[in-house]
Amino acid sequence: MTNQCVTKGFHHAAMKVADYDAVVAFYRDGLGFTEKISWGEGDGRAIMLDAGNGNYLEVFAGGQPASGDGHVMHLAFRVANCDEALARAVAAGARVTMEPKDVTIPSRPEPTPVRIAFCAGLAGEIMEFFQNDKT
Repeated sequence: MTNQCVTKGFHHAAMKVADYDAVVAFYRDGLGFTEKISWGEGDGRAIMLDAGNGNYLEVFAGGQPASGDGHVMHLAFRVANCDEALARAVAAGARVTMEPKDVTIPSRPEPTPVRIAFCAGLAGEIMEFFQNDKT
């Protein structure tokens, strides 16, 4: 096994929030993030906000009010090969929480095909390996 980095960099952090509209407005209008894609309705809404340099914040509706601990759901890493990245993580001690699968995010302005996998790291953190050339 090579010691070469399996990721192509950080892709996104995801959080689930109680006041979706206020949080999106804060990052979009207050901090200048731009909408890349969005999908869903009501508590099923989500958005990818571009924080610059191809780094995103993914915001999901339907969360609970903040308790002071924050609401980061997972860390996502941009990868060239989702399956290979997961295999390397497992070989290093991670536990698979979702096998690699192809998903089409029903996003606007157009559907976004991705290949994703999830695992739990050694400290219990949830990681996503995110393979896509558009985001």
